[in-house]
Amino acid sequence: MRRYLVLTDEGRRHPFRRSLPPQRIERLRDDDQDLKLFALSFTAFFICFYTFLF
Repeated sequence: MRRYLVLTDEGRRHPFRRSLPPQRIERLRDDDQDLKLFALSFTAFFICFYTFLF
């Protein structure tokens, strides 16, 4: 028997899990979160680099 690495329905075989309604996975994410993280990282790197130079 050959089993694949990605098991899509393996967790739904348990009787209790089969009785539950299917879960909806929603990714709630702000669009500007990546921009804020970049600005914070850039500022922190600039301050550290500037401090070590002078």
